[in-house]
Amino acid sequence: MTTRIAIAGGGLGGLTLARILRRNGLDAVVYERETNRAQRRQGGMLDLHAESGQHALAEAGLTEGFQSRARPEGEEHRILDSDGRTLIHHVPEPGDFSGRPEIDRGDLRDLLLDSLPGDAIAWGHRLAAATPRPGGGWDLAFHDGGHADCDVLVGADGARSVLRPLLAELPLSYVATLVQLTVADADRRHPDLAELVGPGNLWCVGPSRILSAQRMGDGSLRVGISVHAEDRPVADFGDKRALLELFEGWNPRLTALIDAAGEPEPRRIEATPTGARWPHRPGLTLIGDAAHLMPPVGEGANQAMLDAAELAARLVAAPGDPDAAIAAYEEAMFARIGPIAQMSARIQAMMLSPTAAEDTVAFFTREPAPAG
Repeated sequence: MTTRIAIAGGGLGGLTLARILRRNGLDAVVYERETNRAQRRQGGMLDLHAESGQHALAEAGLTEGFQSRARPEGEEHRILDSDGRTLIHHVPEPGDFSGRPEIDRGDLRDLLLDSLPGDAIAWGHRLAAATPRPGGGWDLAFHDGGHADCDVLVGADGARSVLRPLLAELPLSYVATLVQLTVADADRRHPDLAELVGPGNLWCVGPSRILSAQRMGDGSLRVGISVHAEDRPVADFGDKRALLELFEGWNPRLTALIDAAGEPEPRRIEATPTGARWPHRPGLTLIGDAAHLMPPVGEGANQAMLDAAELAARLVAAPGDPDAAIAAYEEAMFARIGPIAQMSARIQAMMLSPTAAEDTVAFFTREPAPAG
């Protein structure tokens, strides 16, 4: 009898899981709330780590496709202080995919989407509730009134997971405010800023705040501003004048990134408790942000994709006993994620400390740098 696997959420983790399961002959369907792949802009670029994100793509049979779209030169990473002095400048080896090459999130999602048959994704299906069936498995209810059922249900539905409360109450803590802006067509319209950022990532670090930028594949610059969660209400950061006030006294060459950008998009950065876990429940588990939401310091997408690869491997190896596969996946995932979540929280706090520049230099000179 075929085990029917439902995946709630069509982000990178959910799509990776569906691809590996389908590649190995297991029946998996992704239920995605968006109505089509172009409904929402997919964000900045990601650095994919060899041991996690790239490993998952290898399991998915997509290494060649990834390397054709990725930019190894995007691993270049510059860290400056508020006066514009260079603190660290990492330059990767040309064409080297063994480190952490960058890829636009949208390009990576398209790679995964294109690898799946049309019947693997149910667009426009926003999960409202999941109810256990008496004989095992789950009944799914969607916001449009539709229903479906499955034998195994995987929550890949992100920070506000509908399925997480069925396993554990994991309160989200508000750890920072992130404001994102875009400088369009930087090479032509703002060549000085394009040169400042370079082909990869730029961090400008000052007391209790950071101004960052990254080069996108379309030639735009994705600008980010991070401040303490309690500094001001999130809505206050929708005004560029308020953003520029945050960086009063900084080198104008750096704050020009804000001047040149479009409208700010502020949002809360939240995290689940480090070390969080839940008791095993038959036929249900979580991957990615639904399982372990962390500050965005380079691990989120990588760990989501690794979750997918490891869960898929367990399910493929034990197709007749999915509950044993899920239990084994969860124990291994909890052990792996604990130290990574602690490190991510430490990096987030370090970058927003009063001595952020000094702390960042000390960190990057004693540990491998998580760019991106």
